[in-house]
Amino acid sequence: MPNVDRPMGLIPVRHVSGRPYTGSHRMYLCEASNAIYVGDPVKSAGSAGAAGTHVNGVNCEGMPTIDRAAAGDTILGVVVGFLPLQSDLTLLYKAATSAKRIALVVDDPDVVFEIQEDSVGNDIAATQVNNNFDMAAWTAGTSQGVSAVELDSSDATGTATAQFRLVGLVNRPDNAIGTNAKWEVLINEHEYKTTTGV
Repeated sequence: MPNVDRPMGLIPVRHVSGRPYTGSHRMYLCEASNAIYVGDPVKSAGSAGAAGTHVNGVNCEGMPTIDRAAAGDTILGVVVGFLPLQSDLTLLYKAATSAKRIALVVDDPDVVFEIQEDSVGNDIAATQVNNNFDMAAWTAGTSQGVSAVELDSSDATGTATAQFRLVGLVNRPDNAIGTNAKWEVLINEHEYKTTTGV
């Protein structure tokens, strides 16, 4: 049976030690006008909430700011949710406006994520496990607030200068090596660690 083509960005599944992921995250302030969806990788925006900054009653003074990451950027972490937006409880993502939003981000560099490959140009082969890959060009997520980010399957590299380390195939009956396969990855170019690559 072919793999289902259903990109969902990056989904935390476990720690590299084998411990299960239990939902830990940190709060970050989104001030930029870019849209950000659950499952999107993000980067530091180089600032923090100013004195007196509040978002929906939460004090954001000194809270680090983030922005959406693009292919090739060093990554801080992955968004797993947002605090509710009191003016619109149905909005499950950060819209492309200047309105501030508080994101919940998995910023632990030892968390393993699941991501779908884009299968553009070629499919990822078993022999490419432990190679490094960038993500494909960012595309908008869904109206349900879910990311559409995928792994760039034609971007395998044997150097340290790529965003993700391919750990292995997601082992599920509905997944197999080939088009639209789901893979486990570590963030290789992470703001909180350095690596030497493969």
